[in-house]
Amino acid sequence: MSAINDSLQQLMAIDGAQACAVVDYGSGMLLGAAGGGLDLELAAGGNTEVMRSKVKTMQMLGLDDSIDDILITLGKQYHLIRPLAKASDLFAYYVLDKSKANLALARRKLAEVGDALEV
Repeated sequence: MSAINDSLQQLMAIDGAQACAVVDYGSGMLLGAAGGGLDLELAAGGNTEVMRSKVKTMQMLGLDDSIDDILITLGKQYHLIRPLAKASDLFAYYVLDKSKANLALARRKLAEVGDALEV
C-alpha cells in the first residue's frame, strides 16, 4: 500500500487539495485515503455508483471510448474521478477547494499520478 500512500501524498501537495482516495470500482471499497473534511468511505461508495452509471450510459449509447476523468463542480469544491491506467478496476477520487485550486494543474497532476500508480 505504500505506492498508494505515496501517490495520495503527491496529490495532497497541490494547492487547494482537501482529500483524495483510491477506490476499488467493483466493490466500492476504499483502498487508501489522505486528507479530510468529508467521510471518504461514504464518498468512495457513492462515487463508485457515479462511475458505474457513466460506464453503463456509455455502453447504452454504443460509445467505444474510455473515461479520462469525471469532473463534478460544486459551489465550493471540485470533485474529480479518474480511472487508473494500470488498474482498470480502480479509480482515484480527488477533492479540491475551488477558491484555492488551479483545476488545470490538479487534473494534470491527477493524470500523472493515476497513470503511474501500480497496485
